[in-house]
Amino acid sequence: MHNLDLYPFEIRLLTPAEGSGFLISYPDFSECISDGETFAEAIANGRDALAATIATLEAKGFQVPAPDYVGTLFQ
Repeated sequence: MHNLDLYPFEIRLLTPAEGSGFLISYPDFSECISDGETFAEAIANGRDALAATIATLEAKGFQVPAPDYVGTLFQ
């Protein structure tokens, strides 16, 4: 079981042309992105996407990367 809270994320505002709201991504997983109309919704949707990404990697026998939170904290 992986602690989703340890994985750093990036969140940004989406422009009106992009549909507005917020985009969330996880640097440790280039394929894991999500969005939401509010900041809180983007966080919740991002956690769901992260859990699904990790589950898929495990189901396919791929290694799940360890969180790179140390690099994020000390940059």
